[in-house]
Amino acid sequence: MIPLRDVIPSRTTPGVTLTLIACNVLVYLFGLLLTDQGRENLIIAFGLVPAYFSVVNIFTSMFMHGGLAHLAGNMLFLWIFGDNVEDRMGHGRFVLFYAACGIAAAWAQTALHPTSLVPMVGASGAIAGVMGAYLVLYPQSRILMLFPFPLFLFELPAVVFLAGWFVVQFLNGLTSLPLFERDALSGGVAFWAHVAGLAAGVVLVPFLKRPERTRVEWWDPMEPLPRQDA
Repeated sequence: MIPLRDVIPSRTTPGVTLTLIACNVLVYLFGLLLTDQGRENLIIAFGLVPAYFSVVNIFTSMFMHGGLAHLAGNMLFLWIFGDNVEDRMGHGRFVLFYAACGIAAAWAQTALHPTSLVPMVGASGAIAGVMGAYLVLYPQSRILMLFPFPLFLFELPAVVFLAGWFVVQFLNGLTSLPLFERDALSGGVAFWAHVAGLAAGVVLVPFLKRPERTRVEWWDPMEPLPRQDA
């Protein structure tokens, strides 16, 4: 199942969300200009290696991606959920929130795999925080989903989609604990970064949401997108 969009139009231009997406895409395109060895060196230099933990690399790793599918999936989720969370918080608070969730995600993954030599890359920890905030702010929203085989569209309550996503990440995270890990060079998905990111989003959003922006508008996901003026 592939999420396509939610049913809540943003009332303001999501400048931070668009900027984050643009930066991630530009970094990925820059990597394509390099040789295979150059891309590997870039990931080693700017990814977060738990065994050589670096505060600076927490932030640089959030703009690195391992492949087109990794980038596309993260940016799709950021676009679907980020605009409404940014709208509710305001641009400045959303920047702080996104960074804080990314830090929490990186810290959790490092704490559980402190000897790992595999660079951690991707914005999914911070984006998981955005998803956690969306879960708190808009639990009654709906997500338009695409089921590819056979091809059809359907609505799924946001709380079902997001809670289900969290459970999957948590269960997969249990199997990735050091007890089951082969060695410090074993890679894979940073499930605990996803879990911690979403949890951080749930905890932080009550302190950063703007109470004057509680009004919610809806549209029919089967209808064309309405025109939005900032």
